[in-house]
This record gives sequence, structure tokens and C-alpha cells, in this order.
Amino acid sequence: MIVLHHCSDARSFRPLWTLEEMGLPYALRMLPFPPRAAAPDYLALNPLGTIPLLEDGEVRMTESAAICHYLVSRHGPSSLAVAPEEPGYAAFLNGLHFGEATLTFPQTLVLRYRRLEPPERRLPQVAEDYERWFLSRLRKGLGRLEGGFYAAGRFTAADISIGYALLLATKLGMAAQFTPEAAAYWERLSRRPGYQRARDAQQAALVAQGVPPTDLKAG
Repeated sequence: MIVLHHCSDARSFRPLWTLEEMGLPYALRMLPFPPRAAAPDYLALNPLGTIPLLEDGEVRMTESAAICHYLVSRHGPSSLAVAPEEPGYAAFLNGLHFGEATLTFPQTLVLRYRRLEPPERRLPQVAEDYERWFLSRLRKGLGRLEGGFYAAGRFTAADISIGYALLLATKLGMAAQFTPEAAAYWERLSRRPGYQRARDAQQAALVAQGVPPTDLKAG
């Protein structure tokens, strides 16, 4: 049985979405955010204290985009993967890593220095600079999508990786600054039944396990 350790709306939403798109059986273990402080026993499983952690037999993985790649490769065949011999393979790999390294990274600094740090440690200029960085990279990156539609010409795990960054952006109040292309792309992704099932699974697990949702509000 695949086990996914997850905080609501954290990077672990990427593999959760992938699992639901693929229809794979899994167990969802919810944790309060941040788990390294709020759930210290978790450090015995993942000394990094980060989310996600995927357990699949003897396999242990902690990088969200890599987990998505693993799932569609190891538990395929899946239309969410692109094979090396396919024309969209390079775009697939690039999109997987673009979603995390280019888009999510600056948002973590916005989240930390605008919302998570105590008021006396917040750095508004840092948060503003990295918000602009995110929006600029998003605009330029999505402009390279074929027809502005999907990262590899069809919906794949690359779009899940990028889609999570757009989900986080909406939670951080940036959606009003999306370009029309980015807004349309996010609307397509968030209408997918697999995305909706992942949202429902997250909410049901929070309630069943008595775990509070991740609070991304300022204050």
C-alpha cells in the first residue's frame, strides 16, 4: 500500500493529485503544519521534517515533483507520463521541475516573510520582491506552452507540478494578478475530476483524523 504523508495544501498535494488522477489505492496520513514543529514524532520517519513523504514498500521519497514522476513511471503505464521517445518528453521533464524550482520556491519566501514569521520578523520588501519574481516567471514560462494549453501538449504530471504552484498562488492572494492565459490554464486544471477528488480526499482525511488545515492567512 502506498502511504502519503500530507499537510493540507502543501507541496504534498502534487502526489495526492497524481494518485487520484491515476486511480491508485493509497493511505493518506494528515499532519499539522509545520510537521517538524507540530508533529515531532514524524521526524522518526522523515528526519528532514518536510512534506511530502511517500512510502511505497521499501521506497521513501520526499520531493514532490520527483514523487509524481515516480508514480507515473513505476505504477504506469499512464497518460500522465511522457516516454523518452515521444516529442514532448523534454517539455514534460522541464514542466515537472519548472513547477517546483522556478514557481514554488519564490512563493515559499512570500509565505514565510509575509505570513508565517512573527510580526517582528516579517520582511515586506522580501515578500514583495519574490511575489514579483513568481509572477514574472509564471508569465514568461506559460507563454512557452503550446497554444497556452498544457506543458507537454496534453495533460501530464508536469501540469500537476505547475498546477500546484497556481493553487498555492491562489491561497496567497495572487490569483488576481494572473495573466488571462494563466487564469485560463488554472481554470482548466482545477476543473479536472482528479483535482476535485484530491480536494475531497484531503478534506475528508482532515476531518477523519482530527487534523487542523494549514493556515495560510496573515496574522
